[in-house]
Order: sequence, then structure tokens, then C-alpha cells
Amino acid sequence: MHDDRSIVEDRLRRVLTERVHPAVYGDSVPLSVERWDAPGEPVPVPEGLAADYRPARVGDSWGPAWGTTWFRVTGRVPHGWSGRVVEAVLDLGFDRHLTGFQCEGLVYRPDGEAVKGLNPRNTWVRIADRASGGEEVLLHVEAAANPVLVQHAPTHEGDRLTASDRPLYRLARMDLAVFETEVWELAQDLEVLDALMRQLPESDARRWELLRAAERCLDALDLADVAGSAARARERLAPALSAPARASAHRVSAVGHAHIDSAWLWPLRETVRKVARTAANVVELMDGHPEFVFAMSQAQQLAWLKEHRPEVYAKVKKKVAEGRFVPVGGMWVESDTNMVGGEAMVRQFLYGKTFFLEEFGIETEEVWLPDSFGYTAALPQIVKLSGSRWFLTQKICWSRTNAFPHHTFWWEGIDGTRIFTHFPPIDTYNSDLGGEQLAHAARNYREKGRGTRSLAPFGWGDGGGGPTREMLARADRLKDLEGSPRVVVEKPSAFFEAAHAEYPDAPVWAGELYLELHRGTYTSQAKTKQGNRRGESLLREAELWATTAAVRVPGYGYPYEELARLWKTVLLHQFHDILPGSSIAWVHREARETYARVREELEALISTAQRALAGEGEHSVVFNGAPYARRGVPAGGAVVDPAPPAEPVRVADRDGGGYVLENGLLRVEVDGRGLAVSVYDLAAGREAVAPGSAAGLLQIHPDFPTMWDAWDLDEFYRHNVTNIVTVDDMELAEAGRERAVVRVCRSFGASSVVQRYGLRAGAAVLDLETEVDWHETETILKLAFPLDVKADRSAAETQFGHVERPAHTNTSWDAAKFEICAHRWLRVAEPGWGAAVVNDSTYGHDVTRDIRADGGQTTTVRLSLLRAPRYPDPETDQGGHRLRCGLVPGATVLDAVREGHAINLPERWVTGARPVEPLVTVDDDRVVIEAVKLAEDRGGDVVLRLYEAAGGRARATLSAGFPVVSAVATDLLERPLEDAPSYEVSAAGEVAVELRPFQILTLRLARGR
Repeated sequence: MHDDRSIVEDRLRRVLTERVHPAVYGDSVPLSVERWDAPGEPVPVPEGLAADYRPARVGDSWGPAWGTTWFRVTGRVPHGWSGRVVEAVLDLGFDRHLTGFQCEGLVYRPDGEAVKGLNPRNTWVRIADRASGGEEVLLHVEAAANPVLVQHAPTHEGDRLTASDRPLYRLARMDLAVFETEVWELAQDLEVLDALMRQLPESDARRWELLRAAERCLDALDLADVAGSAARARERLAPALSAPARASAHRVSAVGHAHIDSAWLWPLRETVRKVARTAANVVELMDGHPEFVFAMSQAQQLAWLKEHRPEVYAKVKKKVAEGRFVPVGGMWVESDTNMVGGEAMVRQFLYGKTFFLEEFGIETEEVWLPDSFGYTAALPQIVKLSGSRWFLTQKICWSRTNAFPHHTFWWEGIDGTRIFTHFPPIDTYNSDLGGEQLAHAARNYREKGRGTRSLAPFGWGDGGGGPTREMLARADRLKDLEGSPRVVVEKPSAFFEAAHAEYPDAPVWAGELYLELHRGTYTSQAKTKQGNRRGESLLREAELWATTAAVRVPGYGYPYEELARLWKTVLLHQFHDILPGSSIAWVHREARETYARVREELEALISTAQRALAGEGEHSVVFNGAPYARRGVPAGGAVVDPAPPAEPVRVADRDGGGYVLENGLLRVEVDGRGLAVSVYDLAAGREAVAPGSAAGLLQIHPDFPTMWDAWDLDEFYRHNVTNIVTVDDMELAEAGRERAVVRVCRSFGASSVVQRYGLRAGAAVLDLETEVDWHETETILKLAFPLDVKADRSAAETQFGHVERPAHTNTSWDAAKFEICAHRWLRVAEPGWGAAVVNDSTYGHDVTRDIRADGGQTTTVRLSLLRAPRYPDPETDQGGHRLRCGLVPGATVLDAVREGHAINLPERWVTGARPVEPLVTVDDDRVVIEAVKLAEDRGGDVVLRLYEAAGGRARATLSAGFPVVSAVATDLLERPLEDAPSYEVSAAGEVAVELRPFQILTLRLARGR
């Protein structure tokens, strides 16, 4: 037989594109169109409906960037269409290839009821399933002129303050049309057959069966009368589309989904509208497709829907009750997990799961994070303690160096907790259920021979409108079709139950899920990161002192509502495109403003509680909000008029220029270049700084990645480096008994920097404050600490513990971690001695090794202070910054933990009369009290969160400074844990606890009278 395969395939594609798809809509009549251009920001729906409209027509331009135009469309169904299916086709000027990244619309009825969204692949509104003829049509469309910002080029369109006022779109179609159902069904048949056929090998007889079926179908189709011949053409396809799947066919659990970034290339306020459009689409689609199941994560987005579109939310609640609209994830937002602090990660689940329980009565069990940029090794324990069982992500398939070896596996965290985890092998969270994607899922699946199934989230995300009727048609045709995976639309929980049952002995992956991409997100938008860190620290303090005051001070009222609102604000800004710094300028401008308000409110709450505790008086009362005592002030307590340290700081001139600072613990030499060339650990009798090097050395590198400007830091940035050593000015800025400071001024490029080296009495820490006026572009600023220590690994703080990573590059997995994330500290060590670098708001670090002249090895720790990418925010990090860090020579892990807390939780001085005894103390430094708060149910119980910080086992005694009648271990939602050990409370209010390495323990203490 002659090979005419390509001819038939090309014929099929052309007929589909040029004849069948255009024939889906038959007769049509234009709708009358009017418009109203809303001034400024979006207006409430009643205002938009009642506005003063003016005439418009197809072809009109509309919409400056971020503007809103309301369209009113009117018409009448022709009497000749009686008995036909009629739809309004409303094309705002869409580009079908940019789903979710351009203009969008939400259709309303005259009474304000939201009907459905308008999106590039979803431009229809059903008017009548069976028209009578003569029906009047009146619809309103709230159209959002979101600019197209996916071009990866610098643009000022990403903020309404700098965007142009030129119209971005042109109305393309506003018609009433007859929907030809049989033609649409034929189109779905041919699309499925074509896509499946092209994925099968030429040697497979099934491919040729499908080819000949397509040929017979095309022969039966009258191209001059597609609607009249569609049924006959479909009959020719029926046998080929009814052949059952092979017994060994891969099984795909298709879950309707619309991944909506809570902010990214649009501001938060636009996400509110994106959620409403998508939710309206989903519930409308469910009404006509009883098999359709849709999963939605992010409690914040449903809370927005409840607040701003209550009529859509009511429909969602009804579908949730039916079990078809499925809340998943259990988190307030789909957050970043690399940089979010431990207690904040807990609150993501506390507030997210509580919302789902209170609103829907649903306990979410699957954690749903398809798009975050890597996953902390602390997460499995947090997931389990939240009451969740499963974890899903997709993002690791983006890694550029190493292919992850599993799709279904047990993920083991730093404490040993394991969570059943799945990576969809379809390699997208926006599947269209097309043949190419499904074939890729089956081929790509790495568990063949042991597992048989995977999950596929389908639907257009980010405002693309979610799943479509075309996707559901594909799923229906592919549920049992030869040559294809078996596709079933079902809940995520159904997939996880089945996958777990068939593969209980799945392989184990221990440690973090490091994304070998997007490493620049540890650094981009420094002020956003600084706002997050300070917000987390202030929330800790506000809860600690408010709880102490609520227990100790009669009449003091615990600020439940304020704290919950502020927590949720911080949690929202931990979304995986806000905290990582990968959103447009508008998002980060608003984030800076929001963090300033959060800080002001939390400072006021802290001040109110501390003044209530300190009482009226003229003495200095020093509060310590850190979990470790310092300078005689107990952790979580306060003292009156503390004594100064016994050993003062001494300053001397250095031979050859510069200064020598000494406090009995450290001796620091700052040379004439303003560099710390020696930091000598007096207790250990050894030098911390590598020979011939200097601590606190500023370095700049060109930073122009191959793509993804704000996201990526590519390894080749290291090929070129400039050391910033020129001194504009240097002085001894402070030389008191309790502190000495050397101030150094430098300039480079268009930027300037002031470095302050400080040594405090009684502190084995070299403080370093870097104040930068930053005006570079496509450049990264690093701060280097070359250390005279042989370290083959580093330990970096993560949530409730630390993670160790190789400092060498033996394997491609090791080499890929050339930029790593640390929270408050990073430590390198050799047996017997180590050093830590602590910081107040920096996350990006790198650790490298060098060889001394005498053959020994040194280790350099660098902090990534600032970047200057130009997309999506062309002004990223421009302006002034104040960044603090400290070098801790001789540091153990617990020293690093203590100093990391200290730099983030400075002492507070209040005028008052009395000291404050800690509400709770613990007698083992390995056990850290992470949070002290009152219970969420407002019953008055005190809730403590503890964790073991050193990576070993710990036994400790907890002592309460108030009457306690019982102590109960709880989950993160403060519910009693099953099978937890019982805790006895002694007459003295003491509780003995035992923790395994990195264990998190939440205790609920019931107060006595």
C-alpha cells in the first residue's frame, strides 16, 4: 500500500481548521453594543450596571492598561431560530494563544447576577437550549484591559502609575449565533482522533486504523454543508472511537483546575476579579456536565469571592455540598516554601484549613502546591501535623540540570516524617487533556511496573477561565479508548487513595525538593523580603506580649481579630510570586505600603501590651522577645534597669591604618581599606578569617540570566566579579563602653554604600550593617565572608530546624545547588569549631571552598544582598536599603540559632516600674519556644509551639508562670492529637517533654484559677 499518511493528516488538519470549526456557529446576527469606560479603578457592580452608556460597535478600540470598560449588549433572537440552540459570541479582542494573560470579561444579567467569564478559549454565553424565537437579550460585560506582560522584556506597563493610556484591545465580535451541536461534536471527535493518531508510532496498526477512519469521515463530510453532513461523518468515526483501551493502559485521574496566581503579572485587586470569572465559569459548566469535578486551592481566593461576589460564592457552596467543587490544599495561599518562616508556614495551614472547615465542613487532606519554586524539607512534618495526608506539586519538572527520579514517592522531611507525594508526569498544571499531553504523561511516568496511575490537573489558569466544555468532551471520549491512557474525571482524593493502595512501598526521597531553577527568587525585591521577615518577627512578639498581658494584667483584652487579620495579610504576601519577588511593579509597590502598615499596627499592639506589663513608672524596663536569655534578660521576660556588661569594648589604632576592636570575646581588625582582615576568636585562640582575605567584602557580578530575569540566577554569573574595596571615607563612628562602630563609605557604578562594623560588649558577634543606595541594572551584590575553616557541607536554618547541603560539587545534584536558601543563619564547621553568619532579612546564599597557600582549605560564605533584574519590574530593588548581618566565630548550631533570633528580635526599652517574669520557660537550649499565643477558639488556653533545634533528641522541663491544670499535645489546628503521649503537670506547673530530632510539638495549656 502506498504511504499517503501525511496527505490524509494534512487534509484532516485543514478541514478542521477552515471548515469544521468555523461551522460550529451557523446563522448569526449582530448585537447592539454600548460602552462605559470606568474612570480609575474598578467600580461596584451596581454602579457599572447603572452607568451612562454610549454607542459602540465591533472594531472599536478600548481599554488603556488596567482600565475597565463596561459593555451593554442587546438583541433579539430571530423567530426563524425557533427550536435551535442559541449563544451569544462575545469576543473582546482575544488572542487565543495567551489564555489568562490579557483582557478578560465577566458577564452579568441586568439584576447583577454573574453569569460566566469571557476568556480567549471561552467566548460564549448560552442564551437558549431550545429557542422559541423573539427572546430579548440584555447582558452586561465588565471587561478588564489587563496588558500583555508575558514578553519577558522591560516594561512600565506593570503599574497603573506608569502605564500608558493607549487603547490595548479592539472589539472583535458581538453576535447572536446558532450553535450547531452536531458540528461541535464532530469537531471534538476529530480533534481527539487526530491528536491520538499523531502520538502513536507509525509501526502501530492502531495509528493506521485511525487514519483510515478519519479519511472515511472526511469523505462523508460535505464541505459546502458541514452542518447537514456532520451526523453522517460522525457515523464513519464511531467504530474507531468505541474501541476499548488496552488492559495495561495508563490511568489518568483528570481533575478540573484553574491555577490562579494570587498576584503576578497583575495586582491583587485583579486577582479578585479573576477568581470571580473563573468560579462563575466553573459552576456554569457544572450545570451542564454532571461528571465534572473541579478542585480549587487557596482559602484567600474563596474568601475574596465571598466578600466581593457573594452570589457566585453561594453557587460555589452549593457545588461544594454536592461534592463536585472540591476545596484542596489547606493553605491560605499557595505560598513560597523556601523563605516562609516556620510559624508562618503553620499559620498558612491553620487559617487555610480552618476556613475550609468553617465554610464548607471539609477537612482538606491533599496539600496542593503545583507552582512554588522548590519545597522545604520541613514541610512533610508540617503537612502531617496539619491533618493532611498527601502532597502534590508539578514544578520540580522545571529543573534544568537533573531529572527527578520519581513521580509517586514518599517524601521524608528533616525530622523523619514521610508524606505520600505525587508529581503529575503530564508536566503541566494547565492541561487541555489533548492527545500530546496525555501521551507524554503515559510515556513519562517513572513508576511503570509498580504503579499504573497519575493525576492531570486540567483547565486554563491565571484568568484563562478554567476547564472548558471541549476539555470535558475529550475526557469523555478518552475514558476507554484504544491507544490512549484511560481518563476519568474525579476528585484528587480518589486518585491519592487508589495510588496509595496500589503502591504503598513507593520509593523514599529524603530532604528538600530543590528546584534547579529560579534561584534568584531568594534575593529579588529585597524590601518585600524584609517586610515579610519583620512582619513574622513582629507577629511573634505581638502574640507573646499580648498573651503574657492577657494572663497577667486584669482587664487587658487579647487582640484576636487584629492578630488574625494581620497574620492573613502577611500570609497573603507569602504567595509564591510576591515573596519571591517575581511580580510586576504594582504588586511590590503595594506590598511595601502594606508591610509599612502592618509594622505600624504590630508595633502599637506590642507597645500596648508591654506598657500594661511594665506599669507606670520612670525606670527602664528591657523586654526580650527572643527564645534565649541575653544580657541578664530572660527569654520572654523583662528586667528593670539592667546592669551594663562587665567587660567593655576597647578600641585602638591599627598599625598600617584602621582600627582594632576588642571585647574579651573577639578581637577585630579593620584595615585602612575598611575591610575586616582579622576576626579572632579569643576563647578558641584561632582566626576566623581566611589568610589574605577579608570578611564583609562586597562583590558585584553581571546578572543577566538566559530567561526569567527576576526568577533566575544562572551559574555563569560567577565568571566575572568585581571586588568593592575603594574607600571614600572611613571613621570611628562610635567608641563607647558598650559598643564600638567603624563606619566605611564606598561608591561604585551609580551606587554608594555605607558599611558599619560593630562590636558590642558581651557579644561574640561582629555586627555588619550595609546601607546601600542601589542604582545598578542586571547586577547582583554579594557580601563575602572567607572563613578559615574546612567544611564539606553547610547547615542552613529552615522552618523548625536546619538542612545540610554539600559545599562541594561532586555530582550534578551537588553542583546545581550553587545558590541556596537560608533563613536567619547559615553555619559552616569542621570538627571542634565552626562559624555562622546571621542576618535580619536575607535569604540567598552561596558556599564555596578554596585552597590555602599551605595546602589547607578555606570556606567562603556569601550573602546575596541585592539584584537588579528588569523584568517584570524594571525598577527592581532600586533605591535605598539597610541590611544587617553578623559573623559569629566559634558558633555551635545552638549559638547560630540564638544569634539568628537575636538579630531579628532586638531588645525593647520601655519606661515603667516592674519586671516581667516569663510566661513559660524551658530548661534546655535545644528546645526552642517558637510561639506563645492564646487558643484560636478563644477559650483562654495558652498554646505553645516548641521544636528541637539541634538535630538530636532532647528532654526538657517546661515551667509555666501561671496556674496550669492540664497540658495536651495538639495538631496545628489546636485539636488534640491521637496517640500522643500524655503530659502531667506538676504542682509547680512543670511539664516534662521529650522531643526527637527537629520535632515540632504544640501544647495546649489549660489555665487554672
